[in-house]
Amino acid sequence: MRKRLALTAAATTSMVVLAFVLPLAMLVRDMASERAMSKATLEAQSLVSVLTAVDATDRATVVQAFRQRTTDQVSVYLPDGTVLGAPSTADGGVAEAMRGKAFTRDRDGTREVLAPLVTGGGDALVVRIAVPRDRLGRGVKQAWELLAAVALVLMAIAVMLADRLARSIVRPIGDLAATATRLETGDLEARAAPGGPPEVEEVGHALNGLAQRILDLVAAERESLADLSHRLRTPLTALRLEAESIHDPADADRISAVVDGLAGAVDDLISEARRPSAALPERADAGQVVEERVAFWSALADEQGRTVNVRIDPALPPVPLSPVALADVVDALIGNVFAHTPEGTAFAITLRQAGSLVTLAFDDAGPGFGDADVLRRGVSGAGSTGLGLDIARRVVEGAGGTLDLDRSQLGGGRVELLIPIGRSTADDTPRRGWLRRAKTPVGA
Repeated sequence: MRKRLALTAAATTSMVVLAFVLPLAMLVRDMASERAMSKATLEAQSLVSVLTAVDATDRATVVQAFRQRTTDQVSVYLPDGTVLGAPSTADGGVAEAMRGKAFTRDRDGTREVLAPLVTGGGDALVVRIAVPRDRLGRGVKQAWELLAAVALVLMAIAVMLADRLARSIVRPIGDLAATATRLETGDLEARAAPGGPPEVEEVGHALNGLAQRILDLVAAERESLADLSHRLRTPLTALRLEAESIHDPADADRISAVVDGLAGAVDDLISEARRPSAALPERADAGQVVEERVAFWSALADEQGRTVNVRIDPALPPVPLSPVALADVVDALIGNVFAHTPEGTAFAITLRQAGSLVTLAFDDAGPGFGDADVLRRGVSGAGSTGLGLDIARRVVEGAGGTLDLDRSQLGGGRVELLIPIGRSTADDTPRRGWLRRAKTPVGA
């Protein structure tokens, strides 16, 4: 924007300057020519007056003395064809001047003034003052150079003023963009310093108001979630008491373990809800989380006769996700395999590093994703709630990653999570609300 304003000022100023300088340059040229011709006309009239007052014998002396006082060419044509002063050939124009007509003409690269003179004896003479072309434009080049310098200075001043004005507009807009970027990356405490023109300042106040409104809404949602999670503790306590009243110790321990796990999940929800929005994101050991969740689901896999192949690269760097959020993602995707594939269907989980990304892939040998499946939150073509994939997508995109769907080498569906090791910028973060899907059709 700053560059465009400067270019606009340069273009506008150049047009104005050209509209002013070009006519002025032509005027200077014409004035220089008229000044030279006026001088030649006065010289011709002066010489005519002097020749009228002297004898014929003194004409040559007068003409010679006059030539020494002027830089123009001076010639006097006598009736007998003699030419006094600068050599020149008489032509039709001279003959016309002999008949008493004074005029100006262009001839042989000069501009001439022809003035007739009739002596007391009745002789007709013609006085010729010739001005060379280069003398007609004397001083014009210097005047044009001065005009060009003035035009360039005016354009430079205009561009500098436009750039200064643009800077006063662009700088606050840049601050607004930086604040908006910080808000997009999750820093809801970011605020702009309104400044610049009134319109830009008003946008700054509006952005700050919007940020505060978002912060208030997020705080209200978190408080509601924390309250809801806290209210779940009462029925959990009742379940724990019921589990303790079971006579079979094995059943009591098993149910108590499930209740304790559910209570731990509720505590994690409360902690996550009360975490400040501006706090630094947690980082999870993805290998440890995947191993723990696979161990949790292994009992059900053994019961259903499913083969689980887990491959985790060693020494993986932590990913910018909280352990709770990553565990929810793993549970949601493994749960989808159990819910939407027949018992005995094998699946595999692969966790590895690929450059600056950590990839977590879930492959199964089931029917795969049908083309008719609508992959939107709350809608599914497989008879489910449609929330599992959406939860995984939102969590991964919150860390700057993506979720891809493809055909698995096992013959079924493949869900691959691409998580950057370092938090990406807003420009690298995918659009919210969409699932990336591979070009390869996913068969049922």
